[in-house]
Amino acid sequence: MLKPRLIEEKMLILLRQGKISKWFSGIGQEAISVGVTKALTPDEYILPMHRNLGVFTSRNIPLHRLFSQWQGKGGGFTKGRDRSFHFGTQEYKIIGMISHLGPQMGVADGIALAHKIRNENKVTAVFTGEGGTSEGDFHEALNIAAVWDLPVLFCIENNGYGLSTPVNEQYRCTHLADRGAGYGMEAHIIEGNNILEVYQKTCKIAESMRQNPRPVLLEFKTFRIRGHEEASGTKYVPEEIMNSWFKKDPIENYRDYLFEEGILTAQLQERYEQETKAEIEENLAKANAEEPAGFYETKELNDVFQDATNQNFNSSTIKEKLRFVDAVSQALRQSFQKHKNLILMGQDVAEYGGVFKITEGFADEFGKERIRNTPICESAVVGAAMGLSINGMKAIVEMQFADFVSSGFNPIVNYLAKVNYRWSQNADVVIRMPCGAGVGAGPFHSQTNEAWFIKTPGLKVIYPAFPYDAKGLLNAAVNDPNPVLFFEHKALYRSIRQDIPTDYYTVEIGKASIIREGENITVITYGAGVHWALEAIEELELEEIEVIDLRSLQPLDTETIFKSVRKTGKILVLTEDSLFGSIASEIAAQISERCFEYLDAPVFRVGSLETPIPFAPALEEGYLPKKLLKEKLLQLTEY
Repeated sequence: MLKPRLIEEKMLILLRQGKISKWFSGIGQEAISVGVTKALTPDEYILPMHRNLGVFTSRNIPLHRLFSQWQGKGGGFTKGRDRSFHFGTQEYKIIGMISHLGPQMGVADGIALAHKIRNENKVTAVFTGEGGTSEGDFHEALNIAAVWDLPVLFCIENNGYGLSTPVNEQYRCTHLADRGAGYGMEAHIIEGNNILEVYQKTCKIAESMRQNPRPVLLEFKTFRIRGHEEASGTKYVPEEIMNSWFKKDPIENYRDYLFEEGILTAQLQERYEQETKAEIEENLAKANAEEPAGFYETKELNDVFQDATNQNFNSSTIKEKLRFVDAVSQALRQSFQKHKNLILMGQDVAEYGGVFKITEGFADEFGKERIRNTPICESAVVGAAMGLSINGMKAIVEMQFADFVSSGFNPIVNYLAKVNYRWSQNADVVIRMPCGAGVGAGPFHSQTNEAWFIKTPGLKVIYPAFPYDAKGLLNAAVNDPNPVLFFEHKALYRSIRQDIPTDYYTVEIGKASIIREGENITVITYGAGVHWALEAIEELELEEIEVIDLRSLQPLDTETIFKSVRKTGKILVLTEDSLFGSIASEIAAQISERCFEYLDAPVFRVGSLETPIPFAPALEEGYLPKKLLKEKLLQLTEY
């Protein structure tokens, strides 16, 4: 406990000197971090918060790397890309937080799930403050852990305040541990400033969890005697409360106890302090001597994704005519046969087979350990998928409808997308997104929301239009170590058929397909738009119209796009999405910027009405851009 305390005291000095930019103090809470870490084995994962310095020191992380991290230098764990404890390290089995707090609890579920599936008898510990227990992610993660009997130790550091909000304004139960009963979960209250109580009780509970896997909720009663971060101060804390907790300082009380027991002497105490201070100064000098992180554009861009070597698996000549929905199902089945560490999670995906029956029979074939029904909790499920990836597995998450991804938006764009760039941990996750209008499903089951994700660095976005591409690209997405959003248009599921190979094959991600060649006009589109374009061209009896099926929206095949632009000089970009902020707008902008001298007309964009998607047939037909597409094609032909 002494080491994190002395490090903190030194960092507070450096903060005042302007040598570090921010500090979140855990002074007075060291017993929790140290006690819990020592109760776990070194190969068990811990997911700490920004007041858990004792977790890192107890795992013996080199101090100079911690100091480099806090100074934003390249030798830190995030190469200067993030600060504080926003990092992880597989070497020390520590997975740091993101500022949104809650998602890491779902990640702990995924890590524990991987251990349980492999029968490894390990515990995963995850920390949160009492403020974080008000987030929906807390409820979702505890509920999943309880339903699946996951060996997760949920550690609440109840330190009295959020930033400045006291607990009586945060929740109404007497103790946060009382919430355990609502999940059917064992819960304990522990005096968080007593190192012996923390260590002994956590040891006993953790060993029991290894033998009998289940989640346990621990509420550690403690206090935050410094501000949320140093600039916040503590003026909002009544003096009498502060004074009462000063008397419960975990280090002073344990030191006094050790003196009384004759275990610690003044000389030994002095030696510990001097040795620790010398270690701090030595490592601080090493970090100070390091050059500041330098900007190299290529390196920054290259680290957004983990390297993904295209594994091309060629298909045989044996084919069968399959619907789009069957091609998706066949890809999933063959990917499960190929990857024994692949897990599928989603609502009703097991015995029921999913609402579109794509995974019908999968639970019988691959077992319910791998084909997992989930509660309605998209955020925690995405978090669990991230945890599975951290612990060496692959995950597919089925959003029942793409619209529902909004409930899991945060961990996708703030965890999965950023994790490789931040600390070189990939997110081996595919999120399947049944999407699109034309089926009379109304505003909450018809969105094509790819634009929410294409501008988020770190995500790949795939949107096939044909069964062949759907199967090959889905297989490729599962192989890819990066997070992939895989859009499947519901209106194509049972309306489009194609002869496709029966065996396993892949289609390269990031390559568009020219499905109709021409010299006069280029139509660039994807998904259902491909079929609308082909129908319109045939109906209008137009000649020499080139049609590009993008297939992959991120990465985008600009090479194929620009080559076609230079050939035809007239461009129409079609999307089912509404135009403002859509990928059609981005493509049009890139064409105008890169190929302006080749254009014989303005770049035309066609998209749906700027409204939510209506339900009634006449309203939905008016919303979609099919009629406008024909008008714009004729207008462009005559330009």
